[in-house]
Formats: sequence, C-alpha cells, structure tokens
Amino acid sequence: MFQRWSQPNGYREVLSISLPLVASMGSITLMQFTDRIFLANYSLDAIAAALPAGIASFTAIAFFMGVANYTNAFVAQYTGARAFTRVGASMWQGIYFSLMAALFLASLCLISEPLFEWIGHSPQIQALEVQYFNILTLGGGLVVLGSAMACFYTGRGITRVVMLVHMAGAVINIPLDYCLINGVGPFPELGIVGAAIATLMAYACIVVMLAVVIFGKNNRKRFATWHARAFDRELFARLMRYGLPSGFQFFLEIFGFTFFIQMLGRLGDLELAASNIVLSIESLSFLPMVGFHIGNATLVGQAVGKGCPEEGVYATTSALHLTLAYMLLVSALFVLAPGPLLSLFKATHHSAEHYGQIMRLGVILLRFVAVFCFFDALNLIFSGAIKGAGDTRFIMWTIAVLSLGVMIIPVYIAVEVMGRGIYTAWTLATIYVCALGMAFMLRYRQGKWKKMRVIEASEHLARKECRIA
Repeated sequence: MFQRWSQPNGYREVLSISLPLVASMGSITLMQFTDRIFLANYSLDAIAAALPAGIASFTAIAFFMGVANYTNAFVAQYTGARAFTRVGASMWQGIYFSLMAALFLASLCLISEPLFEWIGHSPQIQALEVQYFNILTLGGGLVVLGSAMACFYTGRGITRVVMLVHMAGAVINIPLDYCLINGVGPFPELGIVGAAIATLMAYACIVVMLAVVIFGKNNRKRFATWHARAFDRELFARLMRYGLPSGFQFFLEIFGFTFFIQMLGRLGDLELAASNIVLSIESLSFLPMVGFHIGNATLVGQAVGKGCPEEGVYATTSALHLTLAYMLLVSALFVLAPGPLLSLFKATHHSAEHYGQIMRLGVILLRFVAVFCFFDALNLIFSGAIKGAGDTRFIMWTIAVLSLGVMIIPVYIAVEVMGRGIYTAWTLATIYVCALGMAFMLRYRQGKWKKMRVIEASEHLARKECRIA
C-alpha cells in the first residue's frame, strides 16, 4: 500500500484527480442538501414536493446529461493519444448536443400537470411539484451545457478548475436560496419557486465561468477551443454512438429511483417525507464518490488512448480501495449516529408526535442505506472503468434489465398489487444496488474493455492534427 501511494495511477494520482471532483460533487450535493433543509424548515409540503419533483426533472435531464458527460471519455482518450486539437473539437460536439437538449427540456413544462396528476400525490403537493419541475426543466439546458464544458478539464485530469467553478456556484446558490425561499431583505418570499430559481441562477454562473477559462488565449492555441468550433459530423456521430447508450444508462438508473420515490408517495405523506430525508442524507455518501467514478474513467480513458490498458487496471484498484474506505466510514455513521443527521431536517412547525414518527422510520431506512453503500462503491468504480474505455452498451443493457426486473416491476407489484409497505420497497431497492455492483465487477474482471477504443486510429489522428494546425 505504501508503494501504491507514489506509483503512477496510485493513490496519490487518483486523489489528485478525484478529490477536486469530489469537492465539485460535494458543492452540488451541498447546494441540494441545504436547499432541502431550507425547504424542510419552511414547509412540510415543500420538502415533500421537492424531492419527487426534483428527481423527476433530473430524470428528464439525465439522458442528455449522460450523453454530454461522455465527452469526458473522448477528451481523455485524445489526451492519452496526444491529439490535443481534437480535445477542442470533442468539447464543441458536446456543446452542440447540449443546445439541442435545452430545446427539448424546455418543452416538458407543457406536460407537467398531467404527469403529476398521474403520479397521484395529494393536491397541495401536486401544485408545488408542478411549479418546481417547470422552472428546473426550463433551465435544464444549463445543467447539460455545464457538464459538457467541464469535460474539457476533467477528461484531461485537470480538475481543480472544475472544483473552483462549482464551489463558486455553491457560494452564489446557498445564500440566494435562503433569501428567495424565506423572503429575506429585498427578496420576495417565493418558497419552493425561489429554491428552483436560485438553482438555475447558480448553474448559469457556472456556465459563464467555464466559458471564460476555456476560451482563454492558451487554450485557444493549444487545444483549438475556438478554431475547432465547426460541427464535425463524423466526430458527432461517434459521440452519439458511444454517448447515447451512456445517456440511456444514466436515464434508466435515475428513472428507477424516480419511480421508487413516486411509489413511496402512494404509501402516504409520512413515508414519502421520511424517504425524502433519508435519500437526501444518502446523497452525502453517493454523490461525492461520483468524483472517483469520473476520475477513474478519466485515468482509464487516458491509458486506453495511449495503448496501455494495464495502467487503467492499476488506477481502478487504487480508486476502489479509496472509495471502499469512505463508504465504510459513512455506513458506520448511518448506523451509529442517525439521530444528528435526521435532526437537521426538523421543521419548527412539526409536532413532537409527527417528528418522532419521521425519526423512527428514518433510523430504520438509514440502515438500508448502510447495507448498499458497499455495493455502490463497486458500481461507481467498475462502471467508471469500463465506461472510460467505451463499453457503454453493456452498462446500458445491464441497468435496463436490472432496473426493470429488480426495481420497477417488483416495487409496483409489491405496493400496488400486494399492498406491501415501505420496508419491502426499500429491500427491493437494496437488492437492485447490490446486483449492479456485482454485475459491473464481473464485467470488468472479464477484461473485454482493454481492447476497446472510442477515438480514431493513430494515423488518422496525425492527419487531422496536421490539417487543423
């Protein structure tokens, strides 16, 4: 382990790339976490509506975000192959895709009312869900665009810029969130609407800051970030070939949990509120570790790009050790100290009896989270490794089969047909996460990803580099 610290693709290099991404994801998680704390203290209806509507909007965004994020693999492999002008060209194809996505996402506000009527939450919750969903999807293109632009840095393993930009976004979002929800100072009291507006304003600032640094003089010269702005039909088609399965995978994964949340809402407002709070706490374990997922995908992509997949194996082992250590720590926290975490979501207007019911249910649900944290680590690291090489179709089909066969259909039957309760639903969700982790571990160990590549052959790259130069 001491030798692994200083070796190439060892602990130190994985941490140097992944920790800024962890901080970036932590900033996004902090924005979501504080948003829900503010809403929980503002209104029980607001927190009950925020997570279902927020997840529904994110489900809509997820497909496009998954495709745009796959720009990271192209940037990583081109960086490994030292085809630097193709880095700028890849980023621009992600930008063009993001602009197309923005138009579609904005149109979803036309179907929001029938969507939440079909979901069937109580009328006062439905009204808030529609408001929150509409604002988030109208500005959803900003989230997709920010993801594509960030790949210019994450794919090259230069992640501190992304960290600083996301931290700045959090600095803007959190106080603005509080002021717009509660009506502080000159700001109107907008409740859940204010939370959505603050989120979009933060993402708009993130996009602007990324644009300023990406199109700086040095990047324009070395990576052709402006000169390579033309739409490249062949490169765009390859991004779609590998990115679309990645987008469907991300969509299916988010959709499975979205469906899970909506079904819990049918059990009652208490079950929905407790599950929302627990999933908000669970994001503290999962979302920061997405930084290691992206970091490992970057290192594997660079290794594949320069024709040395065994370097990717070493990086994956290093990332797995670090992620498991973190997951074991947070699992212990969820089991041994659930009270302080749950107390963060106590609203001043909760009665003692109602708050006690939420606490008792939340303590048990956090134990489910503690069980599947270990398998989440396997899921994140091994799926990142094979995705960085280009094995996106396997990931898509695995999640399609498991989400339908283990999560969506069984949860629907358990709740709607058999009338089972919240513990059965959470057991099925736990089995689903465990199955994902095992499936991606087995695929990685087969080694097929070592022969994959998403970029052109070396001789084609050399010709394109000369043409752009």
